[in-house]
Amino acid sequence: MNHSILKGKIIKTRNKVTSKSKLKGGSINHLLHRPVINTGGNVNTLKTMLTNMSLKKQNKKISAQGLYKWNIAMAILHAVQGVIVLAIAKSSTLPITSSYLTLDPTRSTQNQPVLVTATQNVTSINLAYVVVAFFFMSAVAHLLLATLLRKWYEKNLQNHINKARWIEYSFSASTMIVGISLLSGIYDLSTLVMVFALTAIMNLMGLVMEVWNQKNNKVNWLSYWIGCLAGIVPWIVFAIYFWGTNTYGSGQIPTFVYWIYVSIFLFFNSFAINMYLQYKQVGKWADYLAGEKTYITLSFVAKSLLAWQIFIGTLMS
Repeated sequence: MNHSILKGKIIKTRNKVTSKSKLKGGSINHLLHRPVINTGGNVNTLKTMLTNMSLKKQNKKISAQGLYKWNIAMAILHAVQGVIVLAIAKSSTLPITSSYLTLDPTRSTQNQPVLVTATQNVTSINLAYVVVAFFFMSAVAHLLLATLLRKWYEKNLQNHINKARWIEYSFSASTMIVGISLLSGIYDLSTLVMVFALTAIMNLMGLVMEVWNQKNNKVNWLSYWIGCLAGIVPWIVFAIYFWGTNTYGSGQIPTFVYWIYVSIFLFFNSFAINMYLQYKQVGKWADYLAGEKTYITLSFVAKSLLAWQIFIGTLMS
């Protein structure tokens, strides 16, 4: 009797288990063969994904190989623009003068000579050649850094210095300033030499900045500020000439010259800002190569902007 009751209870229990299993989607065997979440596998997959993301991020970083290609591209773009300007620009010749002291024959006497200033045209310059010159200077510099000087260039970059950059800028940026001077009405040879030299000094102070801070734990900013001081003087001279023309002259400086003054002034200052960010290691500028690529880009844009503003204003046929 007891055995029969116990047997019935076991059968009922089995039926309940079977029915519950069916309600949940299958037999016990089906439940046993359901996929089990592999926590360890998911962790490994996540690690792999993060590693791949990290590698992608590293690949986006600027490399010496990337700068090699960038220099090749810049050499071509500068050269092409120089050739185009040379081919299609009309001649726009401006005088180069020299001022000197001489006797005033109408006011001088034998006992009391009177000296006055006089101006003499010593030569002339075609503004188109000025534009072509700074394009070709940059083209040659980039080409050399991508070919003959590549190993030297990349070794310098590893040491957080680019000597070639500052040497090229000391010529090309100074030539740009001469072009702006001529558009401002500055034809005096002595003044042109001074603004050229001050701009060259500004850029060479950039070289001094990088040389001085090679082994210093604390950044020495002296050469930076000397460079800024030298670089601002030509712009003050332009402002004085602009003021003199508008105050005492009968004509007006063309509007496009004002646009050149503002746009190139801002771009010239952006080079100083780029150096500041490099040495403060702000964001991407903590990587010296990022700052190098920014210099290259700023140089290209500034030269192109100045060239085509001059072309539209004075050299277009």
